[in-house]
This record gives sequence, structure tokens and C-alpha cells, in this order.
Amino acid sequence: MKNKKKAIVCVSNDLVTDNRVARTCLVLEGQNYEVILVGRQKKNSPPMNEKSFRWKRLKLPFEKGPLFYITLNLRLLLFLFSNKFDLIYANDLDTLIPCFVAAKIKNSKLIYDTHELFTEVPELTSRPRVQKIWLKIESAIFPKLKHVITVNDSIAQIYSQKYRIPITAVRNVPEYHKLETDLKTREQFKLSNDDFILIIQGSGLNIDRGVEEAVLAMKDCEGCILLIVGDGDVIPKAKEIVTRNKLDQKVKFISRRPYEELMKITRIADMGLLLDKNSSLNQELALPNKLFDYIHAGIPILSSALPEIKKIIKKYDVGIFISKTEPKIIQETILSYKANHKLRNQHKENCKLAAEKENWDIEQQKLIDVIVASEQD
Repeated sequence: MKNKKKAIVCVSNDLVTDNRVARTCLVLEGQNYEVILVGRQKKNSPPMNEKSFRWKRLKLPFEKGPLFYITLNLRLLLFLFSNKFDLIYANDLDTLIPCFVAAKIKNSKLIYDTHELFTEVPELTSRPRVQKIWLKIESAIFPKLKHVITVNDSIAQIYSQKYRIPITAVRNVPEYHKLETDLKTREQFKLSNDDFILIIQGSGLNIDRGVEEAVLAMKDCEGCILLIVGDGDVIPKAKEIVTRNKLDQKVKFISRRPYEELMKITRIADMGLLLDKNSSLNQELALPNKLFDYIHAGIPILSSALPEIKKIIKKYDVGIFISKTEPKIIQETILSYKANHKLRNQHKENCKLAAEKENWDIEQQKLIDVIVASEQD
């Protein structure tokens, strides 16, 4: 352990379902780093699974709003000042201030991984004054960074053009595992093998992701059941829609699960829904984790035709698109696809081929290159 370098990885979430960050920690371990992953403890945070790296969840007095971000940044700064490290790895803009300050004062390396166009998320574009504060923070620090990662080429290009620094796109693709046939989970959730199972999954099931429209589409989707797996701001509203329309037998909610368990549930579905709306620049250019999760689970995809998503689905021919995120269109498209067994089987086979090419075993080399470059400064 004495010869190992030390890295602290900072995030603002509770560590449980952030598979991108967990994979980052494993790559750092592979590059001879002793890793500490630091996030926060929420009231409803599930217990952590065993990890090969150390982790710490900070208990904060607030869980959202300005006071949350202030206390998070202060606690992160205190933690960083209290520990020795060779590298700080900051995830997203809400952890960048303490990481940047600590790296400067302690003369350490800093890698910044921005998982989205942070200042263009709907939660900020709908609040211009708050958005302006985050933009000022970003514009003050971003041009001074040397090693920056983001999640796809479109977002990398925007940041690179705006701040005149190189950006590396490292996509959030899963590790490659051969699929196993296991229908026990269907039985566990009282699902029939005759049902056409649809799924929307993820840890960020928020507004403008098409969840409400998917629920309403189930009203006339004969022989179909929708699984909504995960949590997010839209879940209470979705549950209200289910109750109001008496869809309890057609829509089932499953709480947030660790990634391995989430994928076991995803694999029992016949089709994955990815219905994000073009409500902001960040939404338009998104490349959601669930796209690759569906591919690796071997299930075809029904998606809105956003550019980064469309590029992957068309490249490997693993799904179909809706023209508009409306319940009637979703319902008609699902029923038509359900009846087309030949196309469904072809898409399933194509998912297997796509998973062999779009996986972390290949993608992680881009991250390794950034880590090595940071060490050579």
C-alpha cells in the first residue's frame, strides 16, 4: 500500500447506483491508486454493497436547495483538506469548487468529469437566476482545467468550443457479460411469460423523460405491463396517474436497486423505453445510461429520436422510434412492434452484437489515457 498513489473521487449523490463513478474507481485502482469515494448520506439511502475501494458518505443537514449545495461543498472541502492525495477526481459542477480549490492549495492533479451539460438541465433552465450562478462558477473554473471528461461527443464539442480546451468523451457503457436466461425474476414480480413486459429504469426518473406518457399509454396496451424501476421527481406524479386511471395491474413500481440487481430486472423485459423529451439542450444531447443498459440486457428499445440516442440505435439497428412523446402514439407503436416477431427477434440478436462493441472493456482505455496524461503534467 505504501507504493500506491492516492485518489479521492467526489460526487454529490449517495454512491449506491452511480455505476459510472464505481467503474471510474476501479480503473483508478488498476492504475495503482488507493481510492476513496466520497458522496453523501440521504435519509432513504440503501446500504452500500461491498467494494474493493474505500468509500465515505457525508451526513448533511439538508438534502436539496441552496443550503444543501453550500454544506456539501464545505464538507467536501474539509474532507479534502483533512486527507492526503495525489489526484482529485471531481464529478459534475456541484463538486468542482472544493476539488479545484483543494487541488490548487495542495498542488495535486485534478480530473473533472462532467456527466451532462450541467447548466442546461431543465431544473436550471426553468430558473434563470440560479442558472446564472452556476454559469458563473463554470466559466470561472472550466478554462483553467487541463483534464476534462464528459459523456458523449456532442457535449464534448460544446464545452471545447466554449472554453477552448480539449475534452475527452468517455461514454457510460456497461461491462460486457454474456446474457443468462433466467425467468425467476418474472415469477418474483408475479409476471407471466405471456405478458409483453416494458421497462423504464434508472436513478433519475425526472420530468421530461416521458414517464407520465408511458403510463397513460398502458390504458389500451392489451397484453402489456410496464415496469418503472428506480426513483426520481416524477414518480409521485406517475403513481397518481396510475391510481386515477386504475392501472395498478398494468403498471408496477419497483424501488431503486443496486446496478447488478437492476440489470437482472431489466433482462426480463421485452422492450426498454427511452422517451426523453427535447426540452433543453442537455436533454437534446443526452446519451442516457439506460440506452446501453437495455442493449446489454438484450432487449430492443423504443426511443424518442434525439441525436446521440438515434445515432447508436440506428448504427446497430436495436430498436425503433416514436415521432412524438404522446400516449396514443406510444401505445400504437408498442402494439405494432409487439406483433412483429421477426423484427423483435432481429433486434434482440443485434443487441448482442452491439454489446460486444459498446462496452466498458473497450471504452475504459480513454479514461486510462486521461489519467496517465494527468500524471505527466
